[in-house]
Amino acid sequence: MELGKYALISAPSLLALIPLLAYLIMVFRNKSNLSGLIVGVIVAAILTGQGIKGLAGIFAASLGSFLAIIGIIIMFGSGLGYLMNKTKVSQTLVYWIVNGIGVNTEKKGMAAVIISSIVICGLLGTLAGGNAIIAPVIIPVVAAVGLTPSAVCTLFKVAGEVGLIMGPLTGVTIATMGVTGLSYGKLMLWAVIPFSIVWLGATIFAVTKIQKKLKGVEVYEITEDMVDINKMVITAKEKRTTILFLISFAILVGFGVITKQGTNYAIIVMLILSLILTISSRLEIDSAIETFVEGASKMTNMFFVFIFFEVMFSMINIGGGFDALGKLLTGLVSGGGKAGVLIIASLVGGFGIEAAAVAEITIVHKMFIDLVRSVGLPMEIWATAILAATRITGSLYPTANLAGQLGIARCSNMKTVLKAAWIGAAALWVWVMVWAFIGPILV
Repeated sequence: MELGKYALISAPSLLALIPLLAYLIMVFRNKSNLSGLIVGVIVAAILTGQGIKGLAGIFAASLGSFLAIIGIIIMFGSGLGYLMNKTKVSQTLVYWIVNGIGVNTEKKGMAAVIISSIVICGLLGTLAGGNAIIAPVIIPVVAAVGLTPSAVCTLFKVAGEVGLIMGPLTGVTIATMGVTGLSYGKLMLWAVIPFSIVWLGATIFAVTKIQKKLKGVEVYEITEDMVDINKMVITAKEKRTTILFLISFAILVGFGVITKQGTNYAIIVMLILSLILTISSRLEIDSAIETFVEGASKMTNMFFVFIFFEVMFSMINIGGGFDALGKLLTGLVSGGGKAGVLIIASLVGGFGIEAAAVAEITIVHKMFIDLVRSVGLPMEIWATAILAATRITGSLYPTANLAGQLGIARCSNMKTVLKAAWIGAAALWVWVMVWAFIGPILV
């Protein structure tokens, strides 16, 4: 692929990044990701002089790209999630977690919310979808021990996002492994686990403060759509299906880690798990397929987002936009060494970019990868910058994700939840700066 006859730029040029700027402006004006990308693609096509034939070729090529595969994985993950709901596997897991903890104090209530959210969001690969399943079951339980809606909302948001970066089959995890080339074990050990411990620790501190301030002031109103966990009945079939699912999940993920399977392996894992759920629950095959397709269809918009991102990125690469930016950043920042690169990349992502998480990962990686290589920053440490870029943004100002968690947690106190999010974000910034100096030495 190359610049068209009527291109307005010559490669490499920073002007090739104008489509990305157009997209970001649209997003910051509260337009959807897809709307912003359509504008970005149009701008990119004009700048690079792509005719109808050339643009059609780029779209065709994008269907076999890394982002397209991630889009398929996310769609399949949603389909699997719908099957988990239909076969009551998700609800059974929440029931076991809550009963296992024995929620009779605020601390145990917090633990139940955190563990349930990490497990379910990590398995389903969705923040809103995962916590929406948990909420009706767990809210009556934690309300009984005095947890406030603001506390629950804060825990839902952070624990759910931790689940997304820990889950072995989530789009975020697979995308991060894809761009860094790290194995799941190395990604967890060097980046995700330390990052998550700091984030959860700061969040628990913030939630403890919320409880002291708002207990008795904010209270839950138990509604008819909530579930009384004491009246829940888990059938033998649901127990069997859940246990078989967990064992199969562990074996498949373990096999993938040991044999170093690639990104595509996640697709097969999800199909096998879907088959296991169908057989174990004795679900009629047409019903199972319809459920899977219904779930996958919910992520059609996200799949289109990834395709349009790939098309826009392809034309930015044709114009040499990321090459030009890499040279500019190398000249400006390389004097700061490995620590400087990690901190700057985290700041740019954390404050400057709000997009679909997988696309955000790709943007930040493309922007800084030349600089990362030039200073010799290990991928194990670079992964922390990617985590910071994709997770801190949603803690700095109200976003769609935050608004969604407010609704799920039946909370209207945006101000308090946002303040708690700032405490978590501040702790993460401190961690990034400390890790920027210590991490490269340890690796």
